[in-house]
Amino acid sequence: MMAQRFRDRTEAGRLLATRLGAYAGRSDVLVLALPRGGVPVAAEVAPALGAPLDVYVVRKLGVPGQEELALGAIATGGVRVLNDEVVAALHIQHETIAAVAAREAQELARREHLYRGTRPAPAVRGRTVLVVDDGLATGATMRAAVAALQQQEPGRLVVAVPTAAAATCEELRAEVDEVVSVLTPEPFYAVGLWYEDFSPPSDEEIRALLERAWHEHAAASPES
Repeated sequence: MMAQRFRDRTEAGRLLATRLGAYAGRSDVLVLALPRGGVPVAAEVAPALGAPLDVYVVRKLGVPGQEELALGAIATGGVRVLNDEVVAALHIQHETIAAVAAREAQELARREHLYRGTRPAPAVRGRTVLVVDDGLATGATMRAAVAALQQQEPGRLVVAVPTAAAATCEELRAEVDEVVSVLTPEPFYAVGLWYEDFSPPSDEEIRALLERAWHEHAAASPES
């Protein structure tokens, strides 16, 4: 028998927000969405908690000729994380890493400008950061985001998703302070299986969601 499915990412975000009540109304909380699928989810979570929303863009650094294999990742804030085991095992030279990172940095910058415009990246240090995506299968992108965010010294790091493979949740719990998932069905198979509508949001939809969240949070802030 199949577990409950979410109607779409909006409904999933509302249900996820109900599991995060302990973080509501706190000035230190920051919600970071992994684009693109995490943004519609986080756009429901952030206002429910009274927290600011932003995007955290991660780009995998693929091994040349074996792009699906990650030698590392780069992320928002100029952070670079290397998979030392892969680099050492394949004897990847510094020049190769630099070339791959430069190429992916261009795409990261393009996406950041597309989603954030001229807004600066949010400060992470000392804050309670909730990293939101629409689900976790292998968790590769989330792991890259977590590794990059750890370098910026958050006070507490929480992974929050509507659905995830149980084994991936267990692995991530060793790397962050808390993992929150509404559904952890077994067998898991794929994230999209647990949504009735899993169509990808467009860049325009993401920008609109972020703009709305920024304006609503600014209007609700006491200092505004």
